[in-house]
Amino acid sequence: MLSLDEIMAPVLLSLTLALVVTALLVVIATPIAWWLCRSTWRGKEAVAAVVALPLVLPPTVLGFYLLIALGPNGPGGALASLWGARTLAFSFEGLVFGSIIYSLPFMVQPLRNAFEAFGDEPIEAAHTLGASRRQTFFRVAVPLARSGYLAGAVLTFAHTVGEFGVVLMIGGNIPGKTKVLSIAIYDYVERLEWGSAHILAAGMVVFAFVVVTAVMMIEKRVGNR
Repeated sequence: MLSLDEIMAPVLLSLTLALVVTALLVVIATPIAWWLCRSTWRGKEAVAAVVALPLVLPPTVLGFYLLIALGPNGPGGALASLWGARTLAFSFEGLVFGSIIYSLPFMVQPLRNAFEAFGDEPIEAAHTLGASRRQTFFRVAVPLARSGYLAGAVLTFAHTVGEFGVVLMIGGNIPGKTKVLSIAIYDYVERLEWGSAHILAAGMVVFAFVVVTAVMMIEKRVGNR
């Protein structure tokens, strides 16, 4: 049977990864979603399609190209050399970068929908009252889009916790460093330790149910409003 340490190590690593990625994506996805919502450029939907690519690409394909990008001959290797490392692959930092790319559409799309939902009237009213673009964005747009932030954060966190293909490709299976929850389950199945795999997998099922319920409640609350 699993010991408490064997359970907690991948769980804590997965939660840490999900929290870091979610926090970073709130910052990264906000200007992207706002631009996609407000821009009149004809090519913006091509940009939206690029953002949404992780939704349809096989994780192994995305993971393969991320592995090349994070490797010693890619930009990730050049970045890692700043602190004396050879690569960002097979490191926690690499998992963070890969997870940001993989989970980007799960934050951008809810935010874009939320920004589009309240229309132009609140923005125009704020400008009429003399608010600057910065003030209008932070005091009007962001509060009105709070449901999108909440839904995006929940989806991003859950998606990051459940990642498998991408994190396996770029992170491998290094205990305490890149062995997240999904990799731990796969590892136990490979070793035919069904009881240990059941414990972690059942926890993931409960977690998924809670996430789906939370998202449905958010959508229902927004619909009622």
